[in-house]
Amino acid sequence: MFSAFADYARLLRAGWTLSRRDALIPHEYAHLTPAALRAFGALSRLGANRQGRPGERLAHAFERLGPAYVKLGQFMATRPDIIGFELAGDLGRLQDKMPPFPEAQARKEIEAAFGQPVDALFDDFSAPIAAASIAQAHQAKLKDGRKVAVKILRPRIEQKAGEEFRAFGRAARNLEAVSKTVRRMEPVKFVETLKAAAAIELDLRMEAGAASELAEDLAGEDGVRVPEVIWPLTARRILTVEWIDGTPMGDLAGLDARGIDRKALAKLVIHIFLKQALHMGFFHADMHQGNMIVDKEDRLALIDFGIMGRLDEEARTTFAEIIYGFITRDYARTAEVHFAAGYVPPGHSMEAFAQALRAVGEPLQGRNAAQVDMSRVLQQLFDVTALFDMHLRPELVLLQRTMVTVEGVARSLDPEIDMWAAATPVVKDYVNKAIGPMAQAEKLKSATVKALEVAPKLPHYVEAIGKAAEIYAAQGPAQQPARNDRPARLALWALAAAVTLLAAIIFSR
Repeated sequence: MFSAFADYARLLRAGWTLSRRDALIPHEYAHLTPAALRAFGALSRLGANRQGRPGERLAHAFERLGPAYVKLGQFMATRPDIIGFELAGDLGRLQDKMPPFPEAQARKEIEAAFGQPVDALFDDFSAPIAAASIAQAHQAKLKDGRKVAVKILRPRIEQKAGEEFRAFGRAARNLEAVSKTVRRMEPVKFVETLKAAAAIELDLRMEAGAASELAEDLAGEDGVRVPEVIWPLTARRILTVEWIDGTPMGDLAGLDARGIDRKALAKLVIHIFLKQALHMGFFHADMHQGNMIVDKEDRLALIDFGIMGRLDEEARTTFAEIIYGFITRDYARTAEVHFAAGYVPPGHSMEAFAQALRAVGEPLQGRNAAQVDMSRVLQQLFDVTALFDMHLRPELVLLQRTMVTVEGVARSLDPEIDMWAAATPVVKDYVNKAIGPMAQAEKLKSATVKALEVAPKLPHYVEAIGKAAEIYAAQGPAQQPARNDRPARLALWALAAAVTLLAAIIFSR
């Protein structure tokens, strides 16, 4: 009871903050609402600050409400099908910049984590150099002279975020209960995905593990770098990694001054994202310009590993086949993949869905980014999802978000980039490895090895099956095992289990 009261109180506070920015029921959209809601909106806007577009006002309100709302806004930006493209664009520029907390508090956090004062662990520990909604960063030097970045969680951030996400969940459940249209967008699962991602961000040991794993995954990739984790100075609320000097990806003038080939860099960004998502199934899910640097050796450095995504082999294969189907214009196969993966509910026409995909894909063929209005393409895709009653896939939320972000970065570097051409080599390579002739040969080899392993045990299995059959036959063809005839029932179960086990061992992929 008390938690429900607290949740509604938080939601009311948020509603008040939003109304002061005319971001609760913006006057630009009021005419689309029912009369009663329109009247409520008019009252809520009395004395409100209406400067800027609705999305800009909403972003400002979210920044004022705190970390959980900043994360909510960033995720909302990935769903233009729900909120519209202008609003999504404004929220996509949500900077996640917050006022820093005092350096003295940061020093206390380090001392609490490691049991030693800052000066005993670091030299030249700086004032905050960047502050986001969840943590802030400091520059320092280790005692051996190496420069490092020290990331420190905000005080009480775990408790604050937990309370806000609980309120989000309550609001999402209420919305699902009253609207079929909202229910198709899976708001509860959306909040759960957001909460799970934030929970990982709130344990910096998880971020350290992600950085370490990604560094191993990309070790063989030329021109890419991941900072080294300084494990002895990393804890749940503290993360220390090597400092990387370079030019931020967003500093186009700086890249040009260094003579960086921006077209090649744009292709590298796409290549590295797809390599992570498809080949490793583990990817940096926050690849915006602020999290990428071109270091002094012209390598692409990825930083900030608080948001990471994972895809199992089935999801990766599905994702690759869908992209490859568009690249090769095989819309029938692309439709089959959607149906096989359960992305399209039963009862819809596969042929009609392939036709809809063709209408989306054909206008993109042979055109570069400057010639394609991605907002129109995305709107058409979202119209298709509504027409065929396709639900949000929670496991793909981070992938979709990152794809949009990576595309934006690539287009900023090279406005004329051909996204399909840049993606084709990585996608084709994965498809060949996952479902091509070599992959099928490998599966056949694996099945053969398993069959050979079980072959010496076949006489034992056959004998067990034979004995079970004899016991069953002794019961008589018209008789069923009595309820208290335990041996006969066990024999039947043994027969079924033996046959099932044998088939599973030999024919498993």
